[in-house]
Amino acid sequence: MSEIDDILARALAGERLTFADGMALYASDEVEKMGAAANEVMKRFHNEKETTFVIGRNVNYSNVCDTYCRFCAFYRPAGHEEAYVLPTETILEKIQELVDVGGTEVLMQGGTHPELPFTYYLDLLRAIKARFPQITMHSFSTAEVKKMSEVSGLSIEETLRQLKEAGLDSLPGAGAEILDDRTRMKISRKKGSWQEWIAIQKAAHRIGLHGTATMVIGFGESDEERVNHLLRIREAQDETHGFLAFIVWTFQPDNTNLHAERLGGRDYLKTLAIARLMLDNIENFQSSWVTMGPEIGKQSLFYGCNDFGSTMMEENVVSAAGATHKVNTKKIIHMIAEAGKTPIQRDTKYNHLRVFHSEEEVEQDFIMQN
Repeated sequence: MSEIDDILARALAGERLTFADGMALYASDEVEKMGAAANEVMKRFHNEKETTFVIGRNVNYSNVCDTYCRFCAFYRPAGHEEAYVLPTETILEKIQELVDVGGTEVLMQGGTHPELPFTYYLDLLRAIKARFPQITMHSFSTAEVKKMSEVSGLSIEETLRQLKEAGLDSLPGAGAEILDDRTRMKISRKKGSWQEWIAIQKAAHRIGLHGTATMVIGFGESDEERVNHLLRIREAQDETHGFLAFIVWTFQPDNTNLHAERLGGRDYLKTLAIARLMLDNIENFQSSWVTMGPEIGKQSLFYGCNDFGSTMMEENVVSAAGATHKVNTKKIIHMIAEAGKTPIQRDTKYNHLRVFHSEEEVEQDFIMQN
């Protein structure tokens, strides 16, 4: 039995993989074999025929940011002619459009705006919840929470507590990138250490805000940094059990100030499989079709993913960096069905809402709702 076969056999037997195991997997080219094992691990948690997705919308309330990440093509400094802060009514109109197509989740994010008072976010959340109490606000990043804490003078935990009371339901995993300070200092010196990202996520979990964990590859990080990233997520999850899902995607270098080699689908699928094998305490894995494209998205359903993510009615941050793969609900259902799976609409907490048997059902729903 080869070293890789031994590692995969132990993972399939329920044994927790080590740092050395992760390094050995990254050193191997047996990607298909890892994917098959990852798919078997996925089946511990889920019916292999079922693939979930959420009908959601991204709302970028502002593009003003003073963190200046080298990999971001979206932000503008305060005072820039292209800088904006959306009026509250515009945001409410966008959410109404989501509700009109049966949507349930809003991923609302912006930059680290140095001039917006903390009350802006609280008032915005209250206005949204007053009009749309049924909508789940899966919103803001750890960097935004940190900026709110600095502007308000409140602790991180109190900042999160007040956001939750105003209407925040869940904290996304944005800003994790690579949880190693060598790479973080190279790509975004002002975003903070990996320990800060973990600490803010743990604080959110402690007060009842679940969320997601993420990983972005392709910054020139080492295999050691990637494995450490996974182990740090796993350790935090052991403590709080607050991560409902894990998502990995590849850095999109177009139009950014960070020059890096664009990773391909095989690199993505390899990291996805390794993550599923090592993160034995996170139940849901989302496919990253928005960066990898629909075809790789379908393949990911056989490399450990059980979820196709969001319909992404609107997305500006990744598409500003050149990723233009956008699909609607009908297309998602079509892709899931093409992969031989059953499409199931879910909410943010992965409760099943509806099983779709055909793309025509989506069109009929839209006609009835309008």
